[in-house]
Amino acid sequence: MEFRHLGRSGLMVSEISYGNWITHGSQVEEDAAFACVRAALDAGITTFDTADVYAGTRAEEVLGRALESERREGLEIFTKVYWPTGPGRNDRGLSRKHIMESINGSLRRLRTDYVDLYQAHRYDYSTPLEETMEAFADVVHSGKAHYIGVSEWKASQIREAHQLARELRVPLVSNQPQYSMLWRVIETEVVPTSEELGVGQIVWSPMAQGVLSGKYLPGQPPPAGSRATDEKSGAGFIAKFLTDDVLTRVQRLRPLADQAGLSMAQLAIAWVLQNPNVSSAIVGATRPEQVHDNVKAAGVKLDADLLKAIDEVIDPITERDPAKTESPAQRP
Repeated sequence: MEFRHLGRSGLMVSEISYGNWITHGSQVEEDAAFACVRAALDAGITTFDTADVYAGTRAEEVLGRALESERREGLEIFTKVYWPTGPGRNDRGLSRKHIMESINGSLRRLRTDYVDLYQAHRYDYSTPLEETMEAFADVVHSGKAHYIGVSEWKASQIREAHQLARELRVPLVSNQPQYSMLWRVIETEVVPTSEELGVGQIVWSPMAQGVLSGKYLPGQPPPAGSRATDEKSGAGFIAKFLTDDVLTRVQRLRPLADQAGLSMAQLAIAWVLQNPNVSSAIVGATRPEQVHDNVKAAGVKLDADLLKAIDEVIDPITERDPAKTESPAQRP
């Protein structure tokens, strides 16, 4: 495993991090979840990402139990706040009330006294940014989190939050966006702003919900048991990639992966890690074998000719519109 600084901070994270968005507490049983976490640890992954909303808070509980016997100082545990975790009007968003109650709930479920990174899961247009940032600063100053970050925020929002964070003397060090060969909306505005401010990207869905693994074939139904067939496991997120044009072009990446001596999944993960602003790529798994395969992308260097060939294959189907980085206009 290779390690990188999280943004311009002193915190080191594993190039590949383990996330449990749609697996723990929902898609797989607890024994399988534990086996995947064990595989991640054995592979050298030290960075684990979750959120209070995943599987209705169950994902944090499963991860907490899976990591309970590990040396806490040797791990980087990340979680997030924003999406609804209860029926009340204040059980969502980035108000001071919800942030303060949510961090306590997350720590209890994760069985830890602190998280290394506490992230705003989306931008909250219903709460003054000053209120949100002051609450995050209090979380850090109370020792419940070491650093703060955001997820899917626009460049202008990151800039404004970063300025407030400096004034409040709290380290805002990261953004967690969707990023892959097929989804490059952060490159035009978010990445240049983040590089200027010292903010690193912790990217999710580097395999475009599994499409870049090559297992989805044009003109054929999705494989049984795959994410595309499970409405509870993110089928809505993958739908935008399941067109014959996209799937046909993805298959054209196979000889390029073979040329590099990589699986399709490894090529996809290695590709996002070529961006120097990316601190870590999040992978999930339902089986330990997937973890073992994915971690082989760590430390891989793709040469310029291969990167150019990839662009030539997928450029017509790549989404680059920065306006696609968005948060709900109103709290969900």
